[in-house]
Amino acid sequence: MILALETSCDDTCAALVAADGAVAANVISSQEAHTRFGGVVPEVAARAHLELIDHVLDEAFARAGCSLDDVELVAATRGPGLVGALLVGFATAKALAAARELPFAPVDHLAGHVAAAYLRPAVFAPPFIALIASGGHTLALAVRERGAPPEVLARTLDDAAGEAFDKGARMLGLGYPGGAALERLAADGDPLAYEFPIGRGEDFSFAGLKTALLYKARELDLDSQQVRADLAASYQRAIVEALALRVERALERTGLGRLALGGGVAANGALRARLGGLGVELFLPPLELCTDNAAMIASAAFDIEPLAYPSYLDLDVYATGEGPLR
Repeated sequence: MILALETSCDDTCAALVAADGAVAANVISSQEAHTRFGGVVPEVAARAHLELIDHVLDEAFARAGCSLDDVELVAATRGPGLVGALLVGFATAKALAAARELPFAPVDHLAGHVAAAYLRPAVFAPPFIALIASGGHTLALAVRERGAPPEVLARTLDDAAGEAFDKGARMLGLGYPGGAALERLAADGDPLAYEFPIGRGEDFSFAGLKTALLYKARELDLDSQQVRADLAASYQRAIVEALALRVERALERTGLGRLALGGGVAANGALRARLGGLGVELFLPPLELCTDNAAMIASAAFDIEPLAYPSYLDLDVYATGEGPLR
């Protein structure tokens, strides 16, 4: 059994996954303290992880019906993410591993989103293109073999797709987190009401789109619910098209006809529908595996050579902008 912890941002997560990839428990505790700030406050997130981590671990063991005696490998997210938040899960995982002299696997968060496709019961094996779209990162990867380093085909230049959703929602008065709220508002709007840029380069860039929404919102009457709905629908369409365009390029460039979606933005219905129309074999993760979770970290740990005790004790985390898939 693998015990995995994930605390890279504002979700405190623990999971227990069997050697065949079956998820015995996957506990996610989402922090609500950041809503009033309109975004994640790193210090608040780290303190909340400290308060929640033991409870989340207890819940995971209770759901799985096992104990630390059944754990053969401990894994944790090493980065990228908020350093203070990462340290809570990473240090806790190392301590648990060291207490039993168990091997330890430091996992890259983005590799975890890819590895969510390997979990049972819906195993989606390489080769495939992976689109990872989350609050901190947007990546298109060519995954040709499990455990082998993927080829980065397109990456985030500025704002990530999830960040674009959250900032757009805030401009429309929807609060934080805003992705789901913006999608609900967009359902009542016309996606062709306003034209927004989708970028021309090979990589992902959403800063210009965010600015375009800001300027357009200043021109219009946001007291009108229909205007706000049309803005949300048009803005969402631009994000989805920007992602889909680069996925289409990646599929054509590599000749691969299979696509896996991952990250929090993978929960967006408009994106799922758009990619479903590409005519390729498509893996859409269940919603609980889209957002940050520890089951995907356990899955990625299968592909890492574990570190023996005590060689991992001085291992540190790394921040956003670092790591093998940056």
